[in-house]
Amino acid sequence: MNRYIIGAAIILSVAYLQWESREETQGPGIVAPKTPVQWAVKSTDSDNVITQIDEFQLLPLARFGIEARVLSRKTYWMDALSDLSPIDLALGWGPMSNEAVLKDIEISQRNRFFLWRVKQFPIPQKQIELHASNMHLIPADDKVALMLKSIRVGQIVSITGYLVEVRKADGGRWRSSLSRADTGAGACEIILVKTVLAKNRTR
Repeated sequence: MNRYIIGAAIILSVAYLQWESREETQGPGIVAPKTPVQWAVKSTDSDNVITQIDEFQLLPLARFGIEARVLSRKTYWMDALSDLSPIDLALGWGPMSNEAVLKDIEISQRNRFFLWRVKQFPIPQKQIELHASNMHLIPADDKVALMLKSIRVGQIVSITGYLVEVRKADGGRWRSSLSRADTGAGACEIILVKTVLAKNRTR
């Protein structure tokens, strides 16, 4: 009996991974032309407070909004922050939302990093770096969490919320980048997601 249960669990896991990795096609052309926007947090902002989620404190650093194409998504189950931030999205805008460009770029995610490589650059390297980023997403509520789980690679998503610094009870800190121009460790955005909308291109 246990063998059947294990077999069923494996089948379900494989089916979920296939569902998670299915991709939405948009056709050639830039489908997310806007640059992400960022504003200072005002003292009068109702959300300008430290948010407590379990053992984590979230300090707002800036308000943030982005409309971009999902280049890759990764669900984390077992790392130190997966209870707080279970999903990372690698997002692209401008030329990095164009399928004609993306077909020549191999994209992946692991260990909270967004990775890419090319055999030949379809656009200059700097344009890739300036128009794509890895986003660590913290859902503000259960509704947002469900929406994030349903997002597929290739979709266009609109996200608003706050770039935050996460403070752990043991004194550890996890701080969002405040720039779209940086690369490497520490360059990812950490977003307390207040709203999220996934949509397809109108053909």
